[in-house]
Amino acid sequence: MFTKFSNSWSLASSSWQLLREEKQLLIFPLLSGLACLLIIVSFAVPFFANPALLDFLNVPQGQNMQVPAWVYIATFGFYFCTYFVVIFFNSALVACAVLRFNGQEAGLGDGMQVAISRLPQILAWALVSATVGLLLKVIESAHERVGQVVAWLLGTAWTIITYFVVPVLVVEKLGPIQSVHRSVELLKKCWGEALVGKLGIGLILFLLALPGILLFVLGFLAVGQSVSLALILIGCAVIYFLVWSAVSSAINGVFLAALYQYASTGAAPAGFDQEVLAGAFAPKSAA
Repeated sequence: MFTKFSNSWSLASSSWQLLREEKQLLIFPLLSGLACLLIIVSFAVPFFANPALLDFLNVPQGQNMQVPAWVYIATFGFYFCTYFVVIFFNSALVACAVLRFNGQEAGLGDGMQVAISRLPQILAWALVSATVGLLLKVIESAHERVGQVVAWLLGTAWTIITYFVVPVLVVEKLGPIQSVHRSVELLKKCWGEALVGKLGIGLILFLLALPGILLFVLGFLAVGQSVSLALILIGCAVIYFLVWSAVSSAINGVFLAALYQYASTGAAPAGFDQEVLAGAFAPKSAA
């Protein structure tokens, strides 16, 4: 376990080092977050303008809630727009990372240009992702606790088998169905501790989030003593989490690109240790 965590730390450090050299990569998750916020606001406006749209939620206890058809349509639209934005900017980030790994220049414009050139694939994958997301939501809502467990299991399985879809879309220019097959192929080829490595990076990022959580707690505790101090602490916490969110998204994107590069070529990308990456996978032949 110590070796696994050590490998995860090394991979996170390598990803961080690339971010230090290519700070513009942080712009992609910031743009993605801003676009997602605008989508949330745009979908929320009709409900603020006409609160009666939510009357179907006021169901007496013991009665089943009848969900109007328009709710599913709106939910699908929200999922589609959100997935499109996230996939688009993730594709731009991964494109920059892959270009950098191959010794090429990787500016903001380069990533955006690649993502724009993959618009048909990104739109198709956003459509598939939104459909799967809506189906999981329907399953989750249909049978309460059982539905939640089933939806969680299916969602986890879907996340695993589509792990490499975004870099496949970017590099290999495949459609959504072919990208899923290719993602599964890469996982079968180099199956093992790749997901454990991702969990290790997640743990590291969680530890980095603790200062922000502490600022939030101190801010709420200070409300009774000094409102000004409380606002300053909470404001600092918000800024910290905005930066943390951008950094964590960028690190995960670089990490994914590095794993894809190694899984597809067998060679460690520039800036990553060959032995550490080899330790993050268990080749199928060794199974």
